[in-house]
Amino acid sequence: MTATLDFPALREAENRLAAKQKELADIFAEAGPEIDMTKVKSISGDAQAKVDHIRKVNDELDDLGKQRDDLLVVAKAAQRAKETPDGGVESGADAGPASGTPRDTKSLGKLFVESQAFKGRQGKIGPEARLDIGLKAALFETGAGWEPETTRTGRVVEFATRPIQVTDLIPQTTTTQAAVVYMEETTFTNTAAERAEGAASPEAALALTEQSSPVRKITVWLPVTDEQLEDVQQAQGYVNNRLPFMLRQRLDGQILVGNGTAPNLRGLLNIVGIQTQAKGTDPVPDAVYKAMVKVRVTGRAMPGAVIFHPNDWQDVRLLRTADGIYIWGSPSEAGPARIWGLPVAESDAITENTALVGDYANFSELSVRRGIDVQVTNSHGSFFVEGKQAVRADMRAALVVYRPAAFCTVTGI
Repeated sequence: MTATLDFPALREAENRLAAKQKELADIFAEAGPEIDMTKVKSISGDAQAKVDHIRKVNDELDDLGKQRDDLLVVAKAAQRAKETPDGGVESGADAGPASGTPRDTKSLGKLFVESQAFKGRQGKIGPEARLDIGLKAALFETGAGWEPETTRTGRVVEFATRPIQVTDLIPQTTTTQAAVVYMEETTFTNTAAERAEGAASPEAALALTEQSSPVRKITVWLPVTDEQLEDVQQAQGYVNNRLPFMLRQRLDGQILVGNGTAPNLRGLLNIVGIQTQAKGTDPVPDAVYKAMVKVRVTGRAMPGAVIFHPNDWQDVRLLRTADGIYIWGSPSEAGPARIWGLPVAESDAITENTALVGDYANFSELSVRRGIDVQVTNSHGSFFVEGKQAVRADMRAALVVYRPAAFCTVTGI
């Protein structure tokens, strides 16, 4: 049978809690069912003052309740220890079975009032005390109990890879053909001149040449198990996002450096007839301006943007005058991503130490035969019996450069 605990601190806490409860109950009894503060005579002041007093009493009740609960936990633990055969506390060194005398177990109340915790709390507000009662039991900890439960957030931190940097500079159209075929004027002989009356007119010459840019396919696939697609709601959207990104990233690089050997696109840097301006001893801004002039004069085009490798643009951004003033703006500012009024696109797909000036808007075109298409099937090898799915994404497009001379590289930067 469980013995009653002799625990003065707990009794004191319970008495204080009961007194505060009665105090609050008396106030509400005075106020009546309508909670009319004018009927409360035990508290002085107006209605607001009485409400403030009620809130204060309620806060005190919360504190006393927490103190009582804490002491109750200690009391229950001590009771369990007292009822355990080995849980008693010897009163002397000679007590116990070895001496032939019964073990003298002190009551919890006696242990508590003799403890330094109790003596140190005398005269202080609140019946808080701590007591080591010497529990002997197996430690209930993570290894013998529950592992902490953790739930993942919905965030997926994507791999650090090159973003789409150039594609947006190129106008996009659509085609229904396997190639984009067009006519280029390759001969233009203007012999227009003034002649005297009756004299023969000079003969001009014009010639057209058919040009063709083939549509190329860019594709990628990923094996995925049935369980991954069925059991993880986020998996399908994740795959549907990342595979198309892989295609766009590859296309973004091909626009610049594709070598033209099938099935590659022919990128801008490998177009036959593109102009070149060597930096030489010129500062980078001067070399870029000279390339812009070539685009205007020889290419008869209007340069619209410049593509730099980030490492090369870094050198431009950090250019300083002889007395240390930053030309492209103070380090405390982002600085303009422009040079000679043209927007700068940074791409680490372009060959380092080379910049590209061009009239992208008027003389280049990305013609899409079929946009990105994502398909799923289990009819690949032994995927059907293994419970796997092959997720394939592909697209078909052609890059057309209508006037190569409308583009000029700046080398050696």
